[in-house]
Amino acid sequence: MSSPIEGCSRFSRLVNADSWIRYTGAMDGMTTTHGSLLIRLRDGADATAWQDFHDRYGGLIRGFARRQKLQPADCEDIAQEVLLSLSEAMPGFRYDPRKGRFRSFLKTVTLRAIFKKRRQKRGHVNLEHIEEDTRVAEADLALGESWEAEWRQYHLRTAMRVIEAEFGKTDRQAFQSYAVAGGDAREVASALDMSVDQVYQAKSRITKRLKQIIDEQVQEEG
Repeated sequence: MSSPIEGCSRFSRLVNADSWIRYTGAMDGMTTTHGSLLIRLRDGADATAWQDFHDRYGGLIRGFARRQKLQPADCEDIAQEVLLSLSEAMPGFRYDPRKGRFRSFLKTVTLRAIFKKRRQKRGHVNLEHIEEDTRVAEADLALGESWEAEWRQYHLRTAMRVIEAEFGKTDRQAFQSYAVAGGDAREVASALDMSVDQVYQAKSRITKRLKQIIDEQVQEEG
C-alpha cells in the first residue's frame, strides 16, 4: 500500500479545512496500539477497549457509510452494528496479519452492516441475501477505492495527533494555511509574522514527519 500522502501536491486533496480543524476531539487520549487493542477486545471484561475501538474506527465506519449515501442516523446505526458484530466474533478471534489485513476484515464487517441496514429499511432481512450483497460488493473496484480513501483519511487524522504534540502552533498554522488550505505562501508568512522560507520549511518538516508516522501506522496495523 502506498503512503496515504504520497503523490499529493496539496493536502487539501485529502482533507478540507473544516475537517482539519475537527481532527482532534474524540481521538484525544487514544494511545492504544492497533495490535494490543485487538487483544484487549477479546477480553469481555475490558469495557474501555470497545470505547477505544469506537474512538479509533467509528469515524472511519461512519465516513464510509456516508460515501454510500446513507443518512447520518443510519451511519451511526451501522457503526453500532459493526461493534455488535465484532463483540460477538472477538472471543474466538485470533488476528494473524499473515492471513489478511485487518482493514479488509473491517471492510467486510462494515459492508455487511450496510446491506443489513438497507434491507431493514425495505422491510426484508435475509442473511443469505446480505452475504451475497457483501460478496458482490467486495469485488467492486470503485467501492474498494471508496473504502481505501476513507482509510487514508483515518490514518491522516490519527497521524495529526502526533503532529499536534510534536510541532509548535505557528508551524502547524503555517502548514494548515499553506499546505492544507492552499493559501499563498507570502500571505501566510505575513499573517503569521514568519518569513516565506519558514513557511516552506514548516510544510516540508511536517509533510516528512506525517509520511513517517503514517508509514509506521500502516506497517503496525498489518
